[in-house]
Amino acid sequence: MKKFKLVTTLMVVGLLLLLSACGTSKTGGSEKKTLRVVTDAAYAPFEYQQKGKIVGFDVDFVNAVAKEAGYNVNIEHVGWDPIFVEIEKKTADFAVSAITITPERQESYDFTVPYFLSRNEILVPKGSTIKSAKDLEGKKIAVQNGTTGQEVVEKLFGKNNPNLKKFENNNLAILELKNGGVDAVVADNSVVETYVKNNPKDNFEFIEDDGAFENEFYGLLLPKGSKLKGDLDKAVKAVIDNGTYAKIYKKWFGVEPDTQTLKDKQ
Repeated sequence: MKKFKLVTTLMVVGLLLLLSACGTSKTGGSEKKTLRVVTDAAYAPFEYQQKGKIVGFDVDFVNAVAKEAGYNVNIEHVGWDPIFVEIEKKTADFAVSAITITPERQESYDFTVPYFLSRNEILVPKGSTIKSAKDLEGKKIAVQNGTTGQEVVEKLFGKNNPNLKKFENNNLAILELKNGGVDAVVADNSVVETYVKNNPKDNFEFIEDDGAFENEFYGLLLPKGSKLKGDLDKAVKAVIDNGTYAKIYKKWFGVEPDTQTLKDKQ
């Protein structure tokens, strides 16, 4: 009878261990680490909220990178400015939010190798007299605060330009344009072009000006000295090389990405 109880006990323990193993993600025999990732989910099509869920190009991309690197990720919306606070204080592992790599930011943070090529554009009502960046002089311009859109306008017309209106996010900047409070919005090309495509009734158009707006590159933002940088750099390159990046890019933007320019920058 005791022997029967012992065998039964061992069987139960073995079953519990098996069930426990089924609920654990493992890579190379060890449990996957879940990384806390912060974002500003108000920047379609890169990251935005849909039915209570954060979706977008950056979300799909980060999930692919994490899978390649052997991690799980938990992506949380915290807002634009809090992203940098979280990373500086190391309360998050990294951030993704269409964050442009700039020399100023590199003084305080680390970035992965670039994963996205971008350029600022001008959003205006159809029929506007604004046809280039020079035409913005004397006009009221909306930008998202703390972005390269703000920086490029300030570079062109001065930091104390009274006509520059800064908003918490691009949604509010575009709403100001819709309401007639400004003459134009300056923001990343993918955001501007996607808005025009998805909102034809607004009768907006976008203006390109290669002479005024230079190429920019996005990277994943990490705390200075993060040990994750090596793993994430390798994973970003792998996702671009193996074709996963192109599939995600085409899903969200409908065109093939310029991966060669990204690789040259890396």
